[in-house]
Amino acid sequence: MAAEAETPAAEETELAPERVAELVESGDPQVIDVRSDDEHVAGHIPGTRHIALTALQDESAGLDRERPVVLYCRSGERSGAAAQAFRASGWDARSMAGGLVAWAEKGLPLEPEDGEVAPRSNLPGD
Repeated sequence: MAAEAETPAAEETELAPERVAELVESGDPQVIDVRSDDEHVAGHIPGTRHIALTALQDESAGLDRERPVVLYCRSGERSGAAAQAFRASGWDARSMAGGLVAWAEKGLPLEPEDGEVAPRSNLPGD
């Protein structure tokens, strides 16, 4: 029963940062940072994987379809679109509401120790 509590509910499309923190700790879902390389280096959620949005389609073959996927970006725009595309392809995929900005505002940890949320990228909507 405890394992069920750790898996995102099927109807949820966005997860609160605190929920994502619980899931990262559980190790159940694959949590993926879809931001650019520079954004990732500036600061990211510890224990997560980085696959830039531009490479996500090609790299998705290396992901486990049997495990949920939680995607995040700076504000939730890019990861929301990516999660929607994954769900349309039959994946159990969610995005983190508010992105890394919301994560940092909640005081949740970033890597490296002095990590920060990179300034807004040049991408539209994020």
